[in-house]
Amino acid sequence: MNNLIDGTAALTWITSFSERFGSTQAYLTELDRLAGDGDFGTNIASALERTHAGLPDAAEATCINVFQAASRGFMATGGTSGPLFGMWFRDIAKSTKNDAAAVHEIAQGIAAGLATIQKLGGAKVGDNTMIDALEPASVALTAAAERGSTLAEALLDAALAARAGAESTTELIATRGRATYVGELARGVLDPGAVTIAIFFEAGADATGNSHTWQPLGASVQ
Repeated sequence: MNNLIDGTAALTWITSFSERFGSTQAYLTELDRLAGDGDFGTNIASALERTHAGLPDAAEATCINVFQAASRGFMATGGTSGPLFGMWFRDIAKSTKNDAAAVHEIAQGIAAGLATIQKLGGAKVGDNTMIDALEPASVALTAAAERGSTLAEALLDAALAARAGAESTTELIATRGRATYVGELARGVLDPGAVTIAIFFEAGADATGNSHTWQPLGASVQ
């Protein structure tokens, strides 16, 4: 397996992410209905449709232009989560100046995107947001890159950390976003943004050749 995210791997990653999100959209919408305004699934699905329409052909694909397409697709989406994802994808696209990104470059791009989101939204781990999955994934990915792990190993570590972070949101009460309006009523409900981050990293792990079997997040509460 190539130890770089080239155009083919990036296309596979984004396509797999879109398919995985589609298969869980109804569940994620229900999570958002329980803890927010119920438009999360529709907004992210629309962003992924725009992303798909803007993806380069396989022959022209690079890591940069695939994630640029994802950034544009999400930035044009309503709600809060779409633009935040869009800025994160923009920073991933900026992580390399080459057609393909190495492990440390992907890790740097994801960390930069995390910093951008936190600067704009102010959320931290424990606030019951996408950050509860994204920060642990970023930390795990950076640590794996520093150890010299392969891309497949690094993204698997990130995916497992993101899943654990997403699962942790069942015990949290939101201090950011619309979920703050329902307070204790949201306890026991996974944050849909955190789940989506976990799905993204699972798709990345699979795109780099991992054969890990993923159980549905929150299966016990579905």
